[in-house]
Amino acid sequence: MQPLEQAQAALARIAEWNDPALFIARVPDADVLARAAALQAEGPKGRALFGLPFVVKDNIDVAGIPTTAACPAYAYTPTESATAVQRLLDAGAVLLGKVNLDQFATGLVGVRSPFGIPRNALRADLVPGGSSSGSATAVAAGIAAFSLGTDTAGSGRVPAAANGIVGLKPSLGLVPTRGVVPACRSLDCVSVFARSVAEASAVLQVLAGVDAQDRYSRAAPASWRASPAPQPAWRLVAPLDEQLVFDTPDDAALYHAMLARAGAVKRVDIAPLLAIAQRLYDGAWVAERTAALRGILESAPEAVHPVTRGILNAGFGKQTVDAWDDLHAAAEARRYAAAIFAGADALLLPTAPGIPTLERLVAEPVAANSRLGTYTNFVNICDLAALAVPAGFRADGVPAGLTLVGPAFSEARLAGLGAALIGEACAPPVLAADELPLFAIGAHMAGLPLNPQMLRHGGRFIREARTAPIYRMHDLGVRPGLLRVADGGMSLAGEVWALPAASVGPFLAEIPPPLGFGRVTLEDGETPLGFLCEAAGIGAAPDIAPSQGWREHLLKREGK
Repeated sequence: MQPLEQAQAALARIAEWNDPALFIARVPDADVLARAAALQAEGPKGRALFGLPFVVKDNIDVAGIPTTAACPAYAYTPTESATAVQRLLDAGAVLLGKVNLDQFATGLVGVRSPFGIPRNALRADLVPGGSSSGSATAVAAGIAAFSLGTDTAGSGRVPAAANGIVGLKPSLGLVPTRGVVPACRSLDCVSVFARSVAEASAVLQVLAGVDAQDRYSRAAPASWRASPAPQPAWRLVAPLDEQLVFDTPDDAALYHAMLARAGAVKRVDIAPLLAIAQRLYDGAWVAERTAALRGILESAPEAVHPVTRGILNAGFGKQTVDAWDDLHAAAEARRYAAAIFAGADALLLPTAPGIPTLERLVAEPVAANSRLGTYTNFVNICDLAALAVPAGFRADGVPAGLTLVGPAFSEARLAGLGAALIGEACAPPVLAADELPLFAIGAHMAGLPLNPQMLRHGGRFIREARTAPIYRMHDLGVRPGLLRVADGGMSLAGEVWALPAASVGPFLAEIPPPLGFGRVTLEDGETPLGFLCEAAGIGAAPDIAPSQGWREHLLKREGK
């Protein structure tokens, strides 16, 4: 659809949806239509989000529109938009307005706002999830193509699960937070809600990048991309059974069905991660929230939601010595997480144990909120990336979600895996101008022990491929040796990866003899760089070419 048609459809859907608690501030219809018409007259001009309607959580600045953070007494009108918002506008997106949230982005339920409770887009009796309640429901209701939320403890993931959509929490600092009302400034992320993984990734590609005026902004690796990066094999982990809690057997069944769909999943102990999560609302980070909002807590405490006020006031009593305990514990949790991801591409978690009803929340307001953060609270503290995807519905129609967690700047791989798990087709990856193709035939392939070395140098999986029938393969122990021969060659399976040209030299320096890089001829005639073995280094190593590939040989070697 053209921009004007999309804008008209969005405005019609707002009227049809008719939720007075959704928007805190609307861009006037005439202005929305004028913006769309102007874009349409100009044409795309290469703008990645041309004509797409979006909404913004009302703790993110938009020039000329009051920022309330769901607290009218706190409101101010910024003269410039947050960096993230400005990047979306520059990419051709059309702003519809600013939406509701748990006040000061404190909560995971979506009900702590004087502007009311946004209606869950799937079941009106369920909490919408928070704190990015309006951001998620606007997308799930078909109003916005995508939206911006924030995520400090799960606010970009729990609402996604509650409304059956995708929630993307980027790595810390990847998207600038300048122009965002801070919750915990050192942990805050601008998050993305969308109806598909591909759409969320496209928005993130626009948002990502350093802002020199943002003290917590940081550069991604030069090879970083947001677009989904599928792979033929994954190294996946999940918590021990005793570390899994669910509201109902149906919630458990949906989670385990997603694990089964993922394939081989190793179980790991995440107790240290769950332990650091307990500190988020009981230590240094509570004081950080309090410091950010000290002004209104001291000048107009009655304007703050009672539950939020109780949480924030607790920060005044925190001691510096206790904060140092928290920070040291966080460093240890990050070290533990790094050890997990040294052997895994992603950790698969329930987004939440279950989505509570509004009625249940009234009965246990604090406990229900805390339970929603069981598997989200540690992620930002440990400097990890996360992607929440739908995991289906219980028999009673309550949705469930699965969250994929990975190391910082692993967004593309998480997106590739998430898309595969929900059956979403991804565009085939292609080489960029600054990349070279590398043909991997052994332990550097996806899911195998040396693949982290490939990833560390910025490698991206492109496709599976086979050599021309002019090679033999030998078992050198932990890796194969590929040898070109004059006679008796075979076609052998491998993978083409994209490697930044600047990484080829450093990668080659880490490859032990008798292996090295050379040109490998594929069956389609292409000649990428590849791992080749010196003939003198073969020795008595067994010839395994009849297996037709290293993966196939490993299965035979393991008796499978």
